[in-house]
Amino acid sequence: MLEGVVPFPPDFARRYREKGYWQDKSLAQEFRVVLQKYADRIAVIDGARQYTYCQLDEESNRLALNLLDLGLQPLDRVVVQLPNVAEFVILYLALQKIGCIPIAALSSHRFLEVSQFVSLSGAVACVSPEKQGEFDFQEMIARVQQQSPCLKHGIILGTARQGFQSLRELISKTPTRGPKTLEQIQIDPTDPAVFQLSGGTTGVPKLIPRTHNDYAYNSKIAAKTCRIEGHHVLLVVLPIAHNLPLACPGIQGFMFQGAKVVLSASTRPQDICAAIQEHGVTHIKVVPALLIRLLNDPSISKYDLSSLQVIQSGGQRLQPEVRLLARKLIPNAFIQENFGMGEGMLFFVRHDDPEDVRLETVGSPVCEDDEVRIVDEDGIDVPFGETGEMWCRGPYTLRGYFGVPEYNKTAFTPDGFYKSGDLMRQHPSGRYMVEGRRKDLINRGGEKISAEEIENLILSHPSVKNVACVPIPDPDMGERMCACVVLHEGASLDFDSLKSYLIEKEIAKYKLPERLEIMDDFPLSTFGKVSKKKLREMITEKINVEQRGQASAAQ
Repeated sequence: MLEGVVPFPPDFARRYREKGYWQDKSLAQEFRVVLQKYADRIAVIDGARQYTYCQLDEESNRLALNLLDLGLQPLDRVVVQLPNVAEFVILYLALQKIGCIPIAALSSHRFLEVSQFVSLSGAVACVSPEKQGEFDFQEMIARVQQQSPCLKHGIILGTARQGFQSLRELISKTPTRGPKTLEQIQIDPTDPAVFQLSGGTTGVPKLIPRTHNDYAYNSKIAAKTCRIEGHHVLLVVLPIAHNLPLACPGIQGFMFQGAKVVLSASTRPQDICAAIQEHGVTHIKVVPALLIRLLNDPSISKYDLSSLQVIQSGGQRLQPEVRLLARKLIPNAFIQENFGMGEGMLFFVRHDDPEDVRLETVGSPVCEDDEVRIVDEDGIDVPFGETGEMWCRGPYTLRGYFGVPEYNKTAFTPDGFYKSGDLMRQHPSGRYMVEGRRKDLINRGGEKISAEEIENLILSHPSVKNVACVPIPDPDMGERMCACVVLHEGASLDFDSLKSYLIEKEIAKYKLPERLEIMDDFPLSTFGKVSKKKLREMITEKINVEQRGQASAAQ
């Protein structure tokens, strides 16, 4: 097993095998069966490009062999930050075939995040677009390589400069080795198949090792719970590397059933509706902010959305009012709330759940051996129906983050329960309701932002004496970040200057604060700590007063 991975205890592993959850097959073995069984079916559509399962097999074989020629070996880590394009799927399959471990980064990540991923993992390669707007990924990769010599290869989707490899050339050129080379590669199914990224509360992200055994089961049980069949068509508009669109059941779960996946790089409502109409899409995954934008777009009535059977929403709580509006505008679709995490545990509302469960809850876990506890601050189970922190363990939930043993002592109980930081309570039906979180995170449209990470960056500004970043409610994104700042005596700081300063720190733009509050001091808790709860209440009330004033002025 790769050093730094926390294994499942032997007695649990034995039980999960006996019950058939773990098949002791690598994802390469799982996909080998699928790619041959459904060879002539269309697997992936990316704009005008269509790929059958056979074509995906052939192209990922060539790429896998060429990556071996480049020097990649089993268990090498590879940072992948591609947008929603077919090359992502081909690369994902190729990396599985040679036993390399993709790190599920985003194309919005910049130098600060990518350099952290490489440092944490010892990654040997980074696969990125050529550009995004004016941003040059090759320049970024070169700087990361100077900082981390382990990063030997920069692979570019687009025109590769000297010292970089072209992803498309690696896919298309004839390799020096034959495909039988891939059959000889030994992959331990208890090793990681992918590293997902945590929304951890510390300034440094954590790597989530998802093993071949648990990640295959994750997709299979999610597909079974969601009743996925071979004739279904999934539209992927969320970032492709995220756990939900990749594997819950996602691309992986749909492909295991021989179904079709349509990729979209656009989240414009008109483009989404056009794709649904053109390809007969049956399933789409959204976050509430995207669904709200879609439902409120006047052009929705111009498209035939009758093929749409399931709208699966995750990332943050979907309000009952939004579910009811979606039913009204897209009456054929089942609005399926789910709750999941890169760390593993999945909750789904079921098709046959009662009306109150479908409107008010995130359903229940997908496996009978998923264990959930709702506990108070002392780790004692709360009475039924009361709110507490959700702790969990099960056959597809990790037992530790990668390479951080000291942190794992605080994130997991001695008997292996993951302390999620999410606050939940049980509905009278026994299903689960999300009530917020204990972790210090801002949930912006499903993207989890560590308050501490941004606070540390703001504190480095010469004008700033103290800072607290808190979530403020937003009707579209759910939450946005407000930076509450105490300045040094005589110093000044405005919102635009703060944003410019943080952009220079080279972080993803979705992490930038969207409001600045200059304060004389912060409210304190009874223990003398900054009370973020009181700060949130103060800022929220100030926003409400502003909105009432604007409404009065408009009248």
